[in-house]
Amino acid sequence: MVVNGRLNTTNVPRELRLILELLKCENSHQVTAINPDLFKDIDWELFIKQTKHHRIYPFLYSKIKGTDENMIPPNVIKDVSYEYKRNTFQMLHLSGQMEQLNQKFSEHQIKLLFLKGPVLAHDLYGDLSLRTSSDLDVLIPMDDLARTEQLLVSLGYKKDDYIQGVLSDWKWRHHHVTYFHPEQGVKVEVHWRLNPGPAKEPSFHELWERKRNITFTNQPVYLLSKEDLFLFLASHGARHGWSRLRWLVDIQQLMRQKVKWEDVSRLIKKYHYRHVGVQATILATQLLNTPLIKEIETTSKGEKLAQEAVFYLESMINLHNEPLSEEVASYHKRHLFSLMSIQQKLFFILSFLYPYPEDVATLPLPEKLHLLYFPLRPFLWGWRKTRKQVYPGRV
Repeated sequence: MVVNGRLNTTNVPRELRLILELLKCENSHQVTAINPDLFKDIDWELFIKQTKHHRIYPFLYSKIKGTDENMIPPNVIKDVSYEYKRNTFQMLHLSGQMEQLNQKFSEHQIKLLFLKGPVLAHDLYGDLSLRTSSDLDVLIPMDDLARTEQLLVSLGYKKDDYIQGVLSDWKWRHHHVTYFHPEQGVKVEVHWRLNPGPAKEPSFHELWERKRNITFTNQPVYLLSKEDLFLFLASHGARHGWSRLRWLVDIQQLMRQKVKWEDVSRLIKKYHYRHVGVQATILATQLLNTPLIKEIETTSKGEKLAQEAVFYLESMINLHNEPLSEEVASYHKRHLFSLMSIQQKLFFILSFLYPYPEDVATLPLPEKLHLLYFPLRPFLWGWRKTRKQVYPGRV
């Protein structure tokens, strides 16, 4: 629990606590000021694993290069340096693909906002080599999904058809679809929402009206306003339990920039992310010594959520590595629910009344009769329960 306004990090591994101290440093000279005791009894192999798991090795390298070998073994710095260089080539490659996509979407008059990837590294860190990215995340108007698919397929991308739906529930239950280019080795996540529903969020038109552009390529590349970016990064990191420090370092970098924090406060309240915003700022302030944002007032629920997120730092939890252990899956399910506002919880509970693809699998009906799944849903759910055919995490 939070004691006297401080997070309890007792069970966070020594290796990760050292990484957090290193991330607070502006450069390698400040590393010498860190308490020497923090470098004692470090499992350096685990230290390297933590940097890779949390995807912060390029940013960390900028802090530790040139560090005295009595503090950090040379082989550790060498390994982190290797990952830094490999990531630089990866980001340059992604930048090229991003520029191509930006040009093609412009030619086809499809509005496009880049959410993450090289554009975020450039915007938050001022250097695309300091942040990792494994794919390109873009946001488009939902009405342009069909045209976007045609365009990506024409460029050699293949769609990952993992989304199943009934009565168009995918439009609000999901928020993106994935495409992969086998030759280029590039993955693109096409978003039509910032977050999965049911949840209230700004429309694409609103986000587009507030957009910014950067010109580190031949054409302007559009991205979210700094205020909308905070809403997106805070909600995204919270949804993933802040299980990777990279997302928290993004918040740290954004909090150090010139942002209209009054507008941020208004946005997180309007879209019911106030406590999530508080959670993000508490974590960044206490774990990374980020300057406090006075416009985002602390709440007791936000403090509680911040402490709950420490659970994900105590072990190298990878939420994408399924199946999760029963303990982690149960904890994450409860945490996701606790993140919701009262209104979001109400919508979430009501969404269980809407048919699921599992209902179609249990009792296939012609598409013109799919409305019958509304009255049939309780019976189909009960049938699956009795037959023990419930999908993990679904009802």
